[in-house]
Amino acid sequence: MLRRLILAVVFLFLVLAATLTWWAGSELASPSRRTLQDYHLEFLGDAAGHGMRLEKFTLNDGTPCLMCLPEPTGRLGTRGQSIREQFAKRGLPLPNAGEVHGTLVLTHGRKGRKEDYLPIAERLCAVGFRCLLADMPAHGDHPSALLYYGVREAGLPASVLKEAVEKFHFAPQPAGLLGMSMGGSVAMYSAGQPDAPWKALAIISSFHAFQPAMELQASRMAGSFLGKPWAAGAGWLYEWKTGLPLSAIQPQESAARLKIPTLILHGTDDKIVPIESGRKLYAALPEDIEKQWVEIPTADHHNVLITEFPVYATISEWMLKHVR
Repeated sequence: MLRRLILAVVFLFLVLAATLTWWAGSELASPSRRTLQDYHLEFLGDAAGHGMRLEKFTLNDGTPCLMCLPEPTGRLGTRGQSIREQFAKRGLPLPNAGEVHGTLVLTHGRKGRKEDYLPIAERLCAVGFRCLLADMPAHGDHPSALLYYGVREAGLPASVLKEAVEKFHFAPQPAGLLGMSMGGSVAMYSAGQPDAPWKALAIISSFHAFQPAMELQASRMAGSFLGKPWAAGAGWLYEWKTGLPLSAIQPQESAARLKIPTLILHGTDDKIVPIESGRKLYAALPEDIEKQWVEIPTADHHNVLITEFPVYATISEWMLKHVR
């Protein structure tokens, strides 16, 4: 009976381990998708109340996108008013409300969707930018089922800009790129392309290499003893599903090729992507480009944009300086 009990426990453990490994690997390759939230619907139903005009469009490959424009009358939402007040307190010049002086493409994080960045776009539109938002592969309403963390999506942000220009007939330059977390990896790969159209780049809470960040998360969830084999199994399953080893996801390699001004921001208390990973990404940037490292005090991964630190003003100032 004791032997049977031990065998039963071992069997259940193996089943549980296999189930968790399958779940983790599947989530890495095809994250569970978020549906539209109430605040998304409120934005979409009253864009003018947020100082914006919205246009929906779809890329030739099926990628769903939104174009966010400043309300031409100069009307501002609450967030837009706030960021312009921050600029005024700093004594920094701003374009007139309602004007467009450049275009920014925004790439969202893992398990996000383009509508998550509507509050960000509200602020950036208020300081003179047209914002283009796209669902990343395996997210939102994107038709693709698999995610490659920028390795195979490197051309997507430039396609968003190019096809928006063709559809809405605005000048393609100047243009900048902003990405957070997974979207930061996509943005870094995009900016590292030989023919990249970007004048400046801003990265929030992203990683230098994906595998170490994933292994750290597994160790925090399952302990150091079980975390490593769990991460290894999930990585094997991810590679089986996508044909891409996790070790190949190395945004730091693209960072080393950049030729544009680059701003990297990271929360000091980030438990998803540790700040050390952000520092390594910054350290990979060439010495001869204009660059800035910003630490956001007490910020974790999920609240890095909503602390008392003026993160939006910092990003907007960087983009206004370089994307004009």
